[in-house]
Amino acid sequence: MELTPELTPFLFGIYKLVKYALYPLSWVLLLMSLTTVLLLLPMTPRRLRWARIGSIGGLILLFIVSSPMIARPLLGSLEAWHATPLLKGARYDAIVVLAGGLLQPGTLRPTADLSSYSRNRTTCGVDLYQQGLAPKLVFTGGSGNPFKEALKDAPEMKRWAERLGVPKEAMLIEGLSRTTYENATETKRLLGPATILLVTSASHLPRATALFEKQGFHVTPVPCDFLIRNRPEDTFQHLDPFDVLPNDHAIEHTTGAVTELAGMAIYWLTGKL
Repeated sequence: MELTPELTPFLFGIYKLVKYALYPLSWVLLLMSLTTVLLLLPMTPRRLRWARIGSIGGLILLFIVSSPMIARPLLGSLEAWHATPLLKGARYDAIVVLAGGLLQPGTLRPTADLSSYSRNRTTCGVDLYQQGLAPKLVFTGGSGNPFKEALKDAPEMKRWAERLGVPKEAMLIEGLSRTTYENATETKRLLGPATILLVTSASHLPRATALFEKQGFHVTPVPCDFLIRNRPEDTFQHLDPFDVLPNDHAIEHTTGAVTELAGMAIYWLTGKL
């Protein structure tokens, strides 16, 4: 009998929609929308005062979430959580690589393609396998689309690993999970208690490590796919004039950090960490 993750498709859809409330850009849009509503209503001195506060607050909030000087140390604090381990001479039961998304085929894109996160994580896992650190390479991750059938991440990661030279018999895939928590529980069903190298993006690793350890794995975290160049304490020692200007990369970095921190808090409150 095929085991299924704990969230039903309906609840998973709700979970995905609620995540949008965590995005800093959603906060800006909500604040500006409320300000617009005030401006459309018959004007009174009180409404004008609140509309001014909303406009100024929206601009300040947008500057904060799009500022590299804030985004870099924020995301960097997560990426610096686990140092790159010294693995020479060590031996593990398996290398577990977490999926990071799949670009689905369509009328323009002829075939599925791994997201940059999934591709970088897969390449990192393959490198560890080729160092002889474990006999098995495990890819975990299903489809993140709650509304329709879609190709799953893990099989595509396996195909990429094959192209990089990993033999088929050395790889296992887990294609049911849709969240990091389900990555951990489904991998436990696949491997049982094990000593693993856990591979994922550096900013995702604090949450992922805690979830896998909660499931009884002995985890050595291996960060990869770094987005931030310097440690948080070194941020202001490597500034240039463009670093004071808002940009879209900073919004992405702020969003990633807030999502990870919120995820850690939610999993802790629900007893999963």
